[in-house]
Amino acid sequence: MALPSLDPDLLKAFLAVAEHRSFTRAATALNRTQSAVSMQVMRLEERVGTALFHRTKVHVELSLAGERLLGYARRILQLGDEAVGQLQQHKVEGRVRLGVMDDYGTHVMPPVLARFAADYPHIRVEMETGLTARMPQRLGKDFDIVIAMHPHGQGGGELLRQEQAVWATSASHPVELRHPLPVALYPRGCLFREWATEALDSARIAWRLAFVSHGLAAVESIAAQGLAVTVVKSGTFPARLRALSGAENLPRLPAADIRLHRARNLPRAASLLAEQIVQAVGH
Repeated sequence: MALPSLDPDLLKAFLAVAEHRSFTRAATALNRTQSAVSMQVMRLEERVGTALFHRTKVHVELSLAGERLLGYARRILQLGDEAVGQLQQHKVEGRVRLGVMDDYGTHVMPPVLARFAADYPHIRVEMETGLTARMPQRLGKDFDIVIAMHPHGQGGGELLRQEQAVWATSASHPVELRHPLPVALYPRGCLFREWATEALDSARIAWRLAFVSHGLAAVESIAAQGLAVTVVKSGTFPARLRALSGAENLPRLPAADIRLHRARNLPRAASLLAEQIVQAVGH
């Protein structure tokens, strides 16, 4: 007996509901009516022969079967987009507005954007770096895509990876032995600044704010010169700095979630970049 085929349109409806945890929000994202999205999900459930969601009046949660289908659905749609993209990539035009953290904009995104530019030479990418805590609120207005840092398990969007916050300082100066401890951090609103100051206060370590800058390069340079300790991500740890472990009696810092946020009704150009980011950055 032939197995049922999986219609991409039905999978798109399924993914929208799975990502938004709501038929209403999924319908808005897909620019369809709620009844149309519900009907598509029901048709998909009939084809696979099992319920994909547990529905209540206030919640929509994936069933075990839905969790199993989720990865396959993304891969099927991704392969479809990839096939079409490979055939039509040189015809795609547009502009993508990307918001990202400074260190990712410096170390992670350049090779991703270089590959994207080679694949889609007629798409223009405009990247803004800085504190990302409020960037998701500007989706649609100022950004099409945002890569933002959030406390673990928070922030919505799509989880790309986790990053451990790490104390760092000069490779040749024992700055961590100074009292009070000089610290180089980012402006208010930065998650790492909040974690660092709270951790030092909780550990009753005397410290002083020696340097503040929006720019990663400036903070890194101050630390490299032996003027302060700072906090960086383990995945983008600067080569010229030295990681400070628990042996230096500095408190351990939390891990952060790096999440991808997409504006509603993304144009094709932005969708292509978002998928390439997921492939390159996510694990």
